[in-house]
Amino acid sequence: MNCRYIILLSGGSNASAGHGWLSSSLRTAGMICKFESPSAKIFVSADTPTLVAPGHGLLIGRVFTKDGLPISQRLDIDGSARELARRLLQNIWGDYLAILVDHSDSSEITLLRDPSGAVPCVYSLTDGGGFITSDIGLAVDLGLYRREVNWQAAAHCLNFPYLKTTRTALKHVSELLPGSMLTCRGRDVSASSAWSPWSFVEKGVRHRDPRAAVEDVQAAVSNVVRALSRGDNRFVVELSGGLDSSVVAICLRDALRRAIFCTLVMPVTGTDERPYARLVTEALGQELFSVEVGFDNVHLEFPVPRSSVIPAIGIPQNSLNEVWKAVGTRYGVDGFFSGAGGDTVFCYLKTAAPAADAFRECGVMGGIAAIGDLAALHRCTVFKAGRLTLKKMLRRPRIGWKEDRALLSPACVTTVSDHHPWMDAPSGALPGDREKIHDLIGNQLFRDTAPPGVGYSMHFPLLSQPVMEACLKVPTWMWIADGRNRAVARQAFADHLPRGILDRRSKGSYTGYMAAIYTRNKPKMREFLEDGQLCAHDLIDRSALANFLAKDIAPRDLSFLRIFDLCAAENWARQQCHDPS
Repeated sequence: MNCRYIILLSGGSNASAGHGWLSSSLRTAGMICKFESPSAKIFVSADTPTLVAPGHGLLIGRVFTKDGLPISQRLDIDGSARELARRLLQNIWGDYLAILVDHSDSSEITLLRDPSGAVPCVYSLTDGGGFITSDIGLAVDLGLYRREVNWQAAAHCLNFPYLKTTRTALKHVSELLPGSMLTCRGRDVSASSAWSPWSFVEKGVRHRDPRAAVEDVQAAVSNVVRALSRGDNRFVVELSGGLDSSVVAICLRDALRRAIFCTLVMPVTGTDERPYARLVTEALGQELFSVEVGFDNVHLEFPVPRSSVIPAIGIPQNSLNEVWKAVGTRYGVDGFFSGAGGDTVFCYLKTAAPAADAFRECGVMGGIAAIGDLAALHRCTVFKAGRLTLKKMLRRPRIGWKEDRALLSPACVTTVSDHHPWMDAPSGALPGDREKIHDLIGNQLFRDTAPPGVGYSMHFPLLSQPVMEACLKVPTWMWIADGRNRAVARQAFADHLPRGILDRRSKGSYTGYMAAIYTRNKPKMREFLEDGQLCAHDLIDRSALANFLAKDIAPRDLSFLRIFDLCAAENWARQQCHDPS
């Protein structure tokens, strides 16, 4: 599903007067005006799905009922914009952006981005006028924006890796975060949170019965995967050999005639997941296709999507994206299914937080039982698990995002991160809930790193609203039951998953492949960074970089991944200069 749109705002004046020539240019480019109010016009591409809410606005994207049935005619809802947003979040789900008009003031519009963040939304507004769009490249083509890197924001991206906030790395461009609302009332423009994961971990909302938790997760994942698969005639299922992608694949058993199951094979030991991926395809009676990944398409400088507003795609990710795009072309597919985000959504915490939560919520007996599960999970003594649990209970929680100053120039280092609304934990929040919601924020980058392409959709069912809500309701200690990580998900699909997947404790890693890329390209990386934009704008400590690259990486040392982050930012910055503006 491709959702390409632009909303033109005129700051309260007659929209047609200020946007006449733009409307003509958009129509010439094949964009269709789908909605008009006194202050706004909404244009979408011909292949962008839309849904009318009579008298209230427009919804861009695809939506479903709670049971996973598609809503394709119209949305019959009523109330103020805020009430409409609340009802949408309670009664439907999908990949959408809702544009709502308040009856009491038709010059005011409110945008709601669904919690999964599937439909992009960035904006540049001054004095109530400007644009809101899925693709900043469209605004560039119309002459509404000229790309300019915000170097302070770029430094923030490196200081606080994998944290998405409303600030982008382009000057005067902001992003509406998933689950947030943007209200435009004349010159007054404000963003606020409409959906919060904290609402689903509250006492009285969270599950008390493990069986109910298992049933809830099983129903949510199954319904979402089935619903999303209905929109594609043919799709690729990415099998990594792990639990998460296997669960997604198993839920597609009613759509096997349209599915192509693929797994990546890399020229590095420890990355061949074919034996485990084949367990899944054999259980489904399907063929597994292997996709060879080498080093030929590894590039330091490469085009990024024109819609990109932050550095997100690194060298290894670009290499994999190129492979998946070739797969899509080879098999003529409409979409891809990925289990990305499963570790976080299925609460794969690697700390003692679940046991600490159990003590706080269930008392001494529940806490002791959770310590036993924790010890079995990590294969350590009960004494060690208990000591770490006590330490977790006594430690003050980390409030902000973890910073990383490695290889940065002291001039650009900051210790305070930008705000993300999901960081606003209520008083008395459990340690495990803090950690799993903190990890959910990092999941918001997955869609920015997905392979770009026209003509196919990228489905991340485990990041959908119903699945996130169902999993958030499960207390953290239930996820480590019987000493198994992601225990509730394993139990939910125990009747369908192959035993080899169900009982698997570890998984192959792409780390060896990334280490090989790093080792092969160190001299080029040094030249790429030292002669680049980051150094020119004093973001990198040159001497620290030289010293780091002069050393060999030790076994299990992952510090080299920092170089990929720097190269991703450098490449992104260079591409902003290359784009025609």
